[in-house]
Amino acid sequence: MINYVLVLTRRASPPRSISAFVIIFIEIPLLLRICPTSSTFDNFVRRFTTNYMRAAIYLVMSIIQWLSLIAASTSLVAAAVVLLIAAIFYALAGFKGHEFAGSKTLGGQGVAQMIV
Repeated sequence: MINYVLVLTRRASPPRSISAFVIIFIEIPLLLRICPTSSTFDNFVRRFTTNYMRAAIYLVMSIIQWLSLIAASTSLVAAAVVLLIAAIFYALAGFKGHEFAGSKTLGGQGVAQMIV
């Protein structure tokens, strides 16, 4: 019985790790140039360049985390709350008309000149 529960627990972890990798590649675009990723994944990540799109992806990831808490209450509640707060702030920035500000340090505009 215990082994069966452990197997079920291990199968529940991929959404958490997938969300982490997506967040890292969205927030640090330099990784798209450094890490060998597929063109499909690159195009997916490049969709999230505006505040509204980032709010949408963070909201979707937050909802996934909240839904994973239905099975069992775990520490994922912290991830769900933080993702929800990030989505709210990205949405507020979009509603206020703030342009998304990229950083050369994290791989925004001009990083190609820095690498060469």
